[in-house]
Amino acid sequence: MREGDLILTVRKEGAPDRYEPIKESQLQASVRVNEEGKKQSADIEIRAQEDFSGVIRIALRRDIAEDAAEHAAHTAEPRFYLPGVLYGTNRGEAPLTTASKTPRLRREKNFPASPWWMFRGDRLSHPCALLYAEGRVTGLAAAPYYVRGKDEITGWQPGAEGTFFQYAGFGCSLTDGAVWYTLGYENAPWFFLDSHKTGEQPFTKENCFELKKGECVTVHLSCFDIPGEDERCVHEVLRQVYEQFHESPRRARSIPDTVRDISEAILQDAWVPEHHCYTGFVFDKGDHFENRLLPSISWTNGLSAAVPMLRCAHRLQNEKMRAQALECIDHIVQNSINPQNDLPYLAEQDGVWSNRGWWYDIQNVPGHAAYLVGQSVYLILKAYAAEKALGTVHEDWLAFAERVIRRTEKSRNADGEYPYILSEKTGAGIEYDSMSGAWLMAAAAYYSHLTGEERYLEDMLRSEAWYYDTYVRHLECYAGPLDIAKNIDSEGILSYIRAVRYLHAILEKRGGDETVRERLLDHLRDALYYEYTFKFCYNSPVKVPPLSTVGWSSCGGSITSVTNPHIHPMSSSVMDEMYDYLSCREDPYIRSRLEDTILWSCQCHNTYDGEFGYGKKGWMSERFCHSEGLLTESYPDGSPASTWFALMPWACGSILEGLTGEVWDRAEAEHR
Repeated sequence: MREGDLILTVRKEGAPDRYEPIKESQLQASVRVNEEGKKQSADIEIRAQEDFSGVIRIALRRDIAEDAAEHAAHTAEPRFYLPGVLYGTNRGEAPLTTASKTPRLRREKNFPASPWWMFRGDRLSHPCALLYAEGRVTGLAAAPYYVRGKDEITGWQPGAEGTFFQYAGFGCSLTDGAVWYTLGYENAPWFFLDSHKTGEQPFTKENCFELKKGECVTVHLSCFDIPGEDERCVHEVLRQVYEQFHESPRRARSIPDTVRDISEAILQDAWVPEHHCYTGFVFDKGDHFENRLLPSISWTNGLSAAVPMLRCAHRLQNEKMRAQALECIDHIVQNSINPQNDLPYLAEQDGVWSNRGWWYDIQNVPGHAAYLVGQSVYLILKAYAAEKALGTVHEDWLAFAERVIRRTEKSRNADGEYPYILSEKTGAGIEYDSMSGAWLMAAAAYYSHLTGEERYLEDMLRSEAWYYDTYVRHLECYAGPLDIAKNIDSEGILSYIRAVRYLHAILEKRGGDETVRERLLDHLRDALYYEYTFKFCYNSPVKVPPLSTVGWSSCGGSITSVTNPHIHPMSSSVMDEMYDYLSCREDPYIRSRLEDTILWSCQCHNTYDGEFGYGKKGWMSERFCHSEGLLTESYPDGSPASTWFALMPWACGSILEGLTGEVWDRAEAEHR
């Protein structure tokens, strides 16, 4: 990097909607580039000659080959990575008319696509902006926000002292081949409160970085230029950014106390006996509680709550808890199968089973959603293994799984990809192009691992390679759950992580080809690294209660998707998979990320009544608003709230699933 690669421009408060060269403002800047072996950095000193209020933008530009033949050797377009919010182009090449909107990159401006984007820094899980093109990743990392100390304004680093001063911002430009870092910030060209509420955000004093006459601020940029055959080299940068900015989550409750608090709340407050399942929500309305059933076989109810609760019952030796969970599981196993195709119906309302769950009207075509079908079978198998380990064998549960898998294993297309949607009449795949189908692969891999049945193994290995080469290696895993209109998310990878874990376990058990086993471990590592791109590496200074008042930590929690800008507990469910990888290979990065996930998971629920501003001890919702995004809940006085005022058993289940596995065993061993 040369000094000339950094370009400084300014947008002043009250000035026209454009950035002008810094030399035309009342600021002076000097740039010093530092060479530290293979590492580069830059220190930019900015001094105000007069009082200043505005946004200072630092662009790191990279010359991208314009010649199409040169592009073809590497990639057709530069791909940008602003972790947690923008991956590649956010599918800018895909159709824009979808139910859920998200920022996309295209050379022409056509909502929700634009050739450039800017975001407030706390929308990103890591404070960096990266560009991959022509076999290299370049980019920058810098403080996500600034603090004011006794005598100076400085960029935040772990351990920095001072009071919060101002958020920084990040952005990118497809037109210029540039990544941006800003003092002050914009959410532009459009602000996304959520995927349905968007618009232009006015440029006000709140956006602006302010310096008094004579005041100075020094910006320290870490700069990157790393070769790589594909986008996976982004992970190397993110490991370095993690090391630079990592801040551990707070320590709140122990693992057993967390499991007990949450599971007992679900036991007491969320069971609906007449429906043989848990409610989807228990809302705190201040003077009363209100249920919303949200019927679903898994994902937002059903097995995603019942199976973790069964594991809690085993750990806590609570027979009432076990009886509830068994009733829910048995009800689904005995009643949900569609006799036309041997697949489970996905929802039950008023005693009628169908696929018309709450997500039905946002599917492109009707049918059985692979995301729920595969997840349901996987969870039933998990319950089967847990019960069998304690001496109770549910043969009907295993038969249910085998019946469904026999059908879904016939549904792959010629590429080896499982469907997104399967036909209600025949079970054939009728829509593909998604990570959703990886849940079918996870279920089949787990079934083969538990039973020793390997008739599907070679086909599953072929499918695994397809998902890896198509989605995982390019850091573009889209269309996991059904509510995000096939946008990029962190949830879909969780099924792939489970599938690869068990495919590797099958080959390891039988002494399969070592090259294939090592390749599967590489794929498992890369899938975990992808999930970590959504997982916060530091504790963002949340400004909205209740998260701002309880000491809640963002580090260790994962942003749900580029569509849903909130932190969500689902990634806590793969703690066992992280341990499984570490049992084969030591990886300090994965180990530290696992520790973050455990600590984060033990601090998201009420440890006493009303701690998070609502509900009873043990209550926890799925929504943790770490930024301006998704602040749609409000207090009685109309002010915004940074969480949902509800107990959500299925979301709690993700944390309970993670904490009742290997994590619990190791905690017990340490206690002994």
